[in-house]
Amino acid sequence: MTLLKKIISLILIPLSSFSTFAASGIFTDKLDGNLDASRYLSENAYGFLPVPIIITDPAVDGGLGMMGLFFHESEEEQAARLKTMQDESNDRASHSLMPPSISAAFGAYTGNDSYFIGGGHLGFFNKGSIRYMGGGGYGDINLNFYGFGDLTLPAPLKINTQATAIMQTLKFKLGNSAFYFGPMHRYVDAQVSIVNSGKIPSNLRPALSTNIVTSGAGLTLEYDSRDNFFSPTDGLKYELNYLWFDDVIGSDVDYTLTELTALNYFKITDHWRTAIRVEANYVDSEQILPPYATPYISMRGIPAARYQGQSVALSELEVAYRINLRWELSAFAGIGKASDSFSDFSDSDSRVSKGAGFRYLIARRYDFNMGIDIAKGPEDTVFYIQAGSAW
Repeated sequence: MTLLKKIISLILIPLSSFSTFAASGIFTDKLDGNLDASRYLSENAYGFLPVPIIITDPAVDGGLGMMGLFFHESEEEQAARLKTMQDESNDRASHSLMPPSISAAFGAYTGNDSYFIGGGHLGFFNKGSIRYMGGGGYGDINLNFYGFGDLTLPAPLKINTQATAIMQTLKFKLGNSAFYFGPMHRYVDAQVSIVNSGKIPSNLRPALSTNIVTSGAGLTLEYDSRDNFFSPTDGLKYELNYLWFDDVIGSDVDYTLTELTALNYFKITDHWRTAIRVEANYVDSEQILPPYATPYISMRGIPAARYQGQSVALSELEVAYRINLRWELSAFAGIGKASDSFSDFSDSDSRVSKGAGFRYLIARRYDFNMGIDIAKGPEDTVFYIQAGSAW
């Protein structure tokens, strides 16, 4: 899920939790009289919003936090928003209403004594032809480490990572096409340590107990033809990232990272749709990297960083049925692999997850829905509060 969808979801979570909001005119859609946050979002474009954070990932035993949001809107964007607000006759008028730029400050604490603080900004400039996403912060994170690829430990180790991170991406639209291209940068200054003792292979110990800086610069190429930014039903989003980590730009270790994401959305009928996700990440490094810098299977039903390796690939299929304007049911399944080397990838074990969920159209003007997914992975059954598409 993109940063913007996460931010909007955090706004909508508390709104959708209380039926009393529906009694207020600002939370009621004139089209059908149902609970809807479109007017609330669009009429607070200059406001400050304190928003609760709800974390459900079992990797950190859940957690809670708080986020403060600032919305930025130009006069032209405001005029477009007000014009859209006057048209309540079209149930898909939301396609003409684009979100303003957003700044955020946040902090959270989890059930396994992890915490993080930070901030970020998502900006749309020159009528959306320039997109910027950047953020940074500090985290003290405890995660279980199970090994890399097929190199698994007899028992998981608890790894603590204290890190300062900065990440930035700037994309420029290429002419009138659906392609975007631009530079990106990722910087992490981390202290990684082993919290509990255990049997550790000698070749892994340097990566699990180290002070290290990883600094990478690279390029991103994106193709985006989706019909909606938040909850797409048709179109494609392909993104290729390539980053160089080198001592010339302040990195303690030299390596390259390649990330490929392919999201495919297909609208079959007015009620049925399907979506396919394919993702592959590859690290080309002569030494074992610390866990935070190593790709992992990111899929519903699998806790964060549970399966890691230098080579990671996954695929998910989702089928959804729209009951009516507001409600949608879905079922999904996925498979992923993580290997500690590219040559052994085909022989690595497959990790399978499956589940079901629902969505409610909570902001019609933005064509934005949210809901819950429940997924069963190889070890855990996990529920997620989702904002728009799970991807």
